[in-house]
Amino acid sequence: MKRLDRPPHVAKIENRRNGKVYTSYLLRRTYREGGKVKHETVGNLSHLPVPIIDLIDRTLKGETFVPASDALEILRTRPHGHVAAVLGTLRKIGLDRIIASRPSKRRDIALGMIVARVIDPQSKLATARGLSDETGFSSLGEVLDIAGVDTDDLYDTMDWLLTRQCRIENKLANRHLQNGILVLYDVSGSYYTGTHCELAKFGHPRDDKKRFPQIVYGLLCTSEGQPISIEVFEGNTSDSRTLSAQIRKIRRRFRLDRVVFVGDRGMITQARIEQELQPVEGLDWITALRAPAIKKLMEEGAIPMSFFDEHDLAEIVSPDYPDERLVVCRNPLLAEERARKRRELLQATERKLDEIVAATQRIKRPLRGKDKIALRVGREINRRKVGKHFKFEITDTSFTYERDTEKIEAEAALDGIYVIRTSVAAKQLDVDATVRAYKGLSVVERAFRCMKTVDLKVRPIHHRLANRVRSHVFLCMLAYYVEWHMRQALAPVLFDDEDKELAQDLRESVVAPAKRSPKARRKDATKRTEDGQPVHSFHTLLEDLATIAKNRCRFVGPSSVQNAEFDLFTTPTVVQRRALELLGVTLAVS
Repeated sequence: MKRLDRPPHVAKIENRRNGKVYTSYLLRRTYREGGKVKHETVGNLSHLPVPIIDLIDRTLKGETFVPASDALEILRTRPHGHVAAVLGTLRKIGLDRIIASRPSKRRDIALGMIVARVIDPQSKLATARGLSDETGFSSLGEVLDIAGVDTDDLYDTMDWLLTRQCRIENKLANRHLQNGILVLYDVSGSYYTGTHCELAKFGHPRDDKKRFPQIVYGLLCTSEGQPISIEVFEGNTSDSRTLSAQIRKIRRRFRLDRVVFVGDRGMITQARIEQELQPVEGLDWITALRAPAIKKLMEEGAIPMSFFDEHDLAEIVSPDYPDERLVVCRNPLLAEERARKRRELLQATERKLDEIVAATQRIKRPLRGKDKIALRVGREINRRKVGKHFKFEITDTSFTYERDTEKIEAEAALDGIYVIRTSVAAKQLDVDATVRAYKGLSVVERAFRCMKTVDLKVRPIHHRLANRVRSHVFLCMLAYYVEWHMRQALAPVLFDDEDKELAQDLRESVVAPAKRSPKARRKDATKRTEDGQPVHSFHTLLEDLATIAKNRCRFVGPSSVQNAEFDLFTTPTVVQRRALELLGVTLAVS
């Protein structure tokens, strides 16, 4: 009589024949008969995949399996990859410790506003909702444990952060600046749509928004473009009048005895040089001459035009600039561009002026009156700023014009020519280095573009109190500080040039337009990285990283861990994994 000894099970049988191993999986049951243990094969499972065979074996051993949809519940899914990238970079570069050496709720909220500015710049109300546990647009509020904050908490933190601005900027200066370094400074502004901010004044419109007041802010950067300090001024403050505050900051707060200050021709004027720069020992400067000064040098014969037949730069001297060096540069491409622009402006203005001529000669309702004709003429020539290139004759019944060829030719002679003026000795900076230092102001302009429009969006400004506006602009600067470091690390997967030194070597001269390295040109042409992956802009890469989700999950099946909750991240793609590796961060940021 058969007696069942054990329940059915899966037996793994290995046979060796001709030096090869053949594996079979048999479904068997074991029984006793006549005191002997015997095996009965119920079925051959060898044709099934090994994972299925393993599942059958575990089921026969008593394990219970249920569908994944019945065993696992996803409670909440939040975009997380971009948060991990930005917050991880912020902590890697130590900005959290620069803001405050000790952890605190205010510091965490400040970090949250900085990260939010990079990943999704919005108003403070929208930012507070984005950090909320209920309406959060990312995992940022949960990761920093600030999910319960409201706008009052954000405003309180902004006020706190502004009180620490000097200390934060001093720490940044101590990290990135030292004696003898080049310091870049430039000024920009943003229009203000409200009416209740004491900083908002009508001045020179920097955003072409003449109907709106504006605020002005000056940014100090290293020669590589790292932002160090930012200061907000009233909207009617001229560029040159912001300079004295920066000099005091560099000498007193940053305690730099020797520094080379680089600013554009509208910033470092003759008056500023005589009153504020020359009296300060150890403070050198690099700037450029305005067009009237260049014209005067040409009339005096100090700039020989024949020299540019073979060279594109030369160092000259002039008695009008004692103890200074003048470097004359001529860029043929810039000359062509200015000539083209002037030609198009003149042609566009002439078309409008012809309409005014026709209006004075028409039979029905002709344009009459010297004042009325002059008003229309003035509107057209002021629109394109070319009135100096025309001669006009206006009467009560007629209007005629012609080009002033002498003035046009005189201006055309200056096309492509600029003169760099510096007090730095030649042994400290040679001619090429001097030109390169001045052209380095482009990195400050790039910072302004990122802060104002491209990524961080300083405007629209949603604050009325002057200190809140200052704190808002300071937050944007700190966000750009993080973005700058991210761009340096992510250059291989962005359209940014990752081999700038090679690109610099490829230029025919320092005056010639900048060139991109072969790697960068290859990325531009193929839209692919060296490993064949899509190339991103900084903004689209953050959007791609945002698809990495942080999922809050819970077991609900019959298990000893029923109702246990845990976090599960989306598996990164090849591009996402590469970006995180370049930044040196992980998804489990906290």
